Amino acid sequence: MKIKRRKTKNINIADSGALSDIAFLLIIFFIVIAVFSINKGFMLGLPKKSSSKIVHVDDIIKVTLTDENNLLYNEKITSLDEIEEIVSNKLKDHPNMTFLLKIHPDTNYQNVVNVLNIVQKLNIENFSFSML
Repeated sequence: MKIKRRKTKNINIADSGALSDIAFLLIIFFIVIAVFSINKGFMLGLPKKSSSKIVHVDDIIKVTLTDENNLLYNEKITSLDEIEEIVSNKLKDHPNMTFLLKIHPDTNYQNVVNVLNIVQKLNIENFSFSML
């Protein structure tokens, strides 16, 4: 009895290029649809234009960043540490306190970031800022 041998198909190198193209497209597809972890920064919950909120005067802390990179609280020059202490003490008495930061357009960006770090560190929920 004779054993039949199967003929092996010779794979043409030119035909195998399509497989690598498909693999490459699949890799690109999965990279594009993958979810990347992005630092979202400072999340702001902005109110609607039609809504208004009444805030008591005692619940507001006004801090100003001047063009000379000074922090002003009650029209007096203060440091970041003093601001942090003042705000933390006021938070004990007024937990719904609003932190109002007035920024001069010529102040250094790093000073604004330093004040925002204090706001974030003390978990102040009501934060507002405006330009002078």
